Amino acid sequence: MAKLITPLVPKQIDSAKPKDKPYILFDGGGLYLEVTPLGSKFWRMKFRQANGKENWLSFGKYPDVSLEQVCQKQNKARKLKAAGIDAAENRKFYSVDGSVCED
Repeated sequence: MAKLITPLVPKQIDSAKPKDKPYILFDGGGLYLEVTPLGSKFWRMKFRQANGKENWLSFGKYPDVSLEQVCQKQNKARKLKAAGIDAAENRKFYSVDGSVCED
């Protein structure tokens, strides 16, 4: 049975403190927030390619990229994956400032 993951809320993200080793706060759907020992917080998404290999997307640093923005980026990446496009290799779907380009 799959483990149910409750989505992150801004209060959880803000209260995440650095530890001795990097750790992860999961949001669901492959999206997570990585908290480093220096206190940096990075948005990442883990997914599988068509050939079965694992891959990751980086969406930016919190608070530069908010929870709402990263959810929009995750949805865009999932749509690209469903269309058979590897968003990790095709960065042209993302603009220079890191925001998702519209179709």
